[in-house]
This record gives sequence, C-alpha cells and structure tokens, in this order.
Amino acid sequence: MDPNPTNFPILSYVMAKLPSIKRSFSNAAAAFDVENPPSPPSEPQEPHFELAEKMPHLNNPKLISAMRCAVKDLAETRSVLKALGTRPDHEAVDTARFKLSELNTHSSRGSDELNEDCKMYKAVITLDEMHEAYEKMLGEAERRLERIYEAAVAGEGDNFIEEEEKGGKNVEEAEEMNEEVARILKEAGSGTGIERVDLSERKLRALPEAFGRLASLVVLNVSNNQLEAIPDSVSGLENLEELYLSTNLLESLPDSMGLLFKLKILDVSGNKLIALPDSISHCRLLIELDASFNKLTYLPTNIGFELVNLKRLSIQYNKIRSLPTSIGGMKSLKLLDVHFNELRGLPPSVGKLINLEILNLSSNFSDLTELPDNISDLISLKELDLSNNQIHTLPFTFGQLFNLSKLNLDQNPLTIPPEEVVNEGVEAVKSYMAKRREEILMEEEQKTMHEMPEQTQASLLTRSTSWLNTFVTSVSGTVSGYLGGSPKSNADSNYLNQQL
Repeated sequence: MDPNPTNFPILSYVMAKLPSIKRSFSNAAAAFDVENPPSPPSEPQEPHFELAEKMPHLNNPKLISAMRCAVKDLAETRSVLKALGTRPDHEAVDTARFKLSELNTHSSRGSDELNEDCKMYKAVITLDEMHEAYEKMLGEAERRLERIYEAAVAGEGDNFIEEEEKGGKNVEEAEEMNEEVARILKEAGSGTGIERVDLSERKLRALPEAFGRLASLVVLNVSNNQLEAIPDSVSGLENLEELYLSTNLLESLPDSMGLLFKLKILDVSGNKLIALPDSISHCRLLIELDASFNKLTYLPTNIGFELVNLKRLSIQYNKIRSLPTSIGGMKSLKLLDVHFNELRGLPPSVGKLINLEILNLSSNFSDLTELPDNISDLISLKELDLSNNQIHTLPFTFGQLFNLSKLNLDQNPLTIPPEEVVNEGVEAVKSYMAKRREEILMEEEQKTMHEMPEQTQASLLTRSTSWLNTFVTSVSGTVSGYLGGSPKSNADSNYLNQQL
C-alpha cells in the first residue's frame, strides 16, 4: 500500500519516483532478464527533495546517499517482480508439486509427453519460488527505506549510519533480556514445573533454543517484542496450549510448530508473515487462530481438512486472494473474518460451514463482485458484513438465511435488491429476496410447462417419421428383390403381400 503523503512525505515522494515497467509480449527475445536486470540508462543524479524545507535533516549527505541506494534497490526489485508477472495460485503450486512427485515415482522414463508435463510443473514451481525470493528482497528494501525515513525525521542521520555499520543492534538491551531469559531457564532447570511465562513488552529480540526444554509450559506470551524468528526447538513444548506471538517482526514460522499437538490458541497477528507453514494443519486441537495484520496471500491448501475443531479464524488485513477449497471442512467454525483482503470470491465449499455465525467479507473493494448461490446453506449465520465491495446482485437464495439478524451492505453498487429495500433493514432484504426467488422458480416452472407439449409433439413426430422410414425401407428392399435385385427371404415376400 502506498504511503500517505501527509504522514510520510519523504517516503511517498521517493515511492512516486519509482519506475513503472509495462510488460511487452511482442518481442520475446528482448524480455527482461530476471537474473541480470539492466542498469539504469544514465548515472543517478543527486536527489532533490521539494520537502527539504520541512525536513532540514535531509541535507545530511550520508543519509541522502543511503536513501539513493535504498530507492535504487527497491526500484530494481519491483521491476523484476513486474517482469515475472502474476504469482501462481498456492493450490496450483501444491498440485504441481504433487503431480511432479507422481510422475517421477510411477511414470515410465523417456516419454516425450512425460517430459513436457514435468517441464510444465517445474516451471510453475520455479516461478513461485522466484516470486517468494524477490518479494522477500522487496520487503527488506522497503524496511531499510522506512528506517532511513525515520532517521531523517528524527535528525539522526549520523547515528543511523553508525548503527548500520554495527549491525543496528542495541547490545545493552539484548544482554538485559538474555539475563531475564536465563533466569527463567535456571528456574525451570531447578525442577520447578513452570506452566505460564509472560515476556510481553520486553523488547526481546530472540528466544534461545533452550526454551524448548520447558516441557511443562502451558501458556507462553512473547507478544509486543522484536522477535524476528522462533527457534525450531519450540516443538519441545509438548504441553503448550496457548501461544501469543503478536506484534513482533516475524516473517515466517518454523515447520516444527506442527508438533504442538495440544495447542488450542495461536495468535500471530501484527507480524510480517507471508505464509503460514503447511504443518500448522497438524495442530488439530486449535480452537482460535489469529493471523490478522500480516502479509499473507493464501492459506495452506489442506488447512480446512485438518483443523476441524477451529471455532474462530481471523485473517483480516492481509493480501489473501482466495480461500482454499478445504475451508468447507471446518465444521466447527463460528467466526470467519476476512475483511480488508483481496478476496475475489468464495469457494462453493463455504456452504458446508453450517455452524458459522459471523462472516465478515467487508473491504475487499474491487475484487469481491459476487457471492455463491449456496451461501443460503449457512443455516446458523447471524451476522454478515459485505460493505465496501463491488457486489451488484445478491444471490436469489439469499432470503433463506432465516437466522440472519445483522447485515451491512454499505458502499456496494447494488441493483438487486434496490437501495430503498436495503435502507429498510435486514428483514426487508430477506423478504424481497425470498419473493424474488419465488418469482424465479414460478417463471422456470411455467417455462417448463410450456415446453413440455412441444417436446411431446416433437417426440410423436419423430417416432412416426422413424416408423415410416422403416416401412419404406422394408418395402423398397422387397420390391428391389422382385425386380432382380438381391434375393429376399420368404418373410420379406409375405410381408410385401400383406401390405399389397
């Protein structure tokens, strides 16, 4: 999302100066080289900022030089991503991996068709991996530009350069936190069975691997820190039921989290996660999962088939384009919050969420244009938020949501139902859609009744024509036999005599 010019004047300015690369399909030979992007056509000039009067500290030459390098890295990485095109759908990538594994295991070698299929699946996987790598680079470049901007606002250009040279670490804070963690580990090593640890808001930068030895731990809260990674040894917390990791700097979670078989509550909101590990599906006792305010573009393919006990799924404020088909397997789900994403629709399997009570699909803006007809299968639905989308027509089955008591349709270009009905409230909308459904069914029934006589007459005519053709063919064959053609049987002669 582009920065607000009012709140981030420098950042918005340099982002506006980034080049926009349009893809060209007319000359494949001159395509953009991903591994060797072309250098700028001319030497970059010393940046001139119109906002220099408001930001006097931008006159620091070291800071300007650092900003120029950051903008260059950001521009090149964005250009590469544009050249790569659209990233493949996560389910398509998983399918490609599965098919490739199948072909390598069961199919015979040397087949041209097999080789072509392998190339296709490998291309899908490679494209996805390249997107992931360059998106990570883009994130790093954006974060560096943000830090430079913050240093410019605070007038700490020299300090910023010094911190970058030292690695940007505050040694005293790290040592202080290490002492506190060491104390907890020492207490656990003395034989005391620690069940709850709260290290929230301590500016903690890392958890040591030794934390995995706290096997008795039931609740761990390390939210509101500066954690950039969770150690693989977290799998040793075999009795852990609640894990709070919100508001940190996490870009990924370890696969070993799938071994937390007793985990019931997981909060990873407010991080920089691009994806959840597929192994999260193995935490089958999960009741609440909050992954909001991240950078997720998809959910694990099989997450719904495994997390059958999940009751609350909060994934708002991400970049999710589609929900996996397996979402229908979450039979216990009562709350699904997907607002402020890039959702393009709902899979038909969503109708299987018969216990769902609250569904928030608001603020998917131009991406969400319609709802599936089987949304009426959500028989327990009480609250539905569809505001800030591009929905023109509600499904004709909408009136069957009998338990729906709260509905928000604001900021949609609705034509059915009309605005005056929407303004009367949820009951008026349900009543209108129920009547519309009856009208549609009646029209279809009348159309069917009107078509039935015509079909019957056409069927009779077809049967009569068929009989006549058979009769003529038989007579013609018999007559040709009498006239010197191929000899006919006595049965044919008797049949002809009877007809004559």
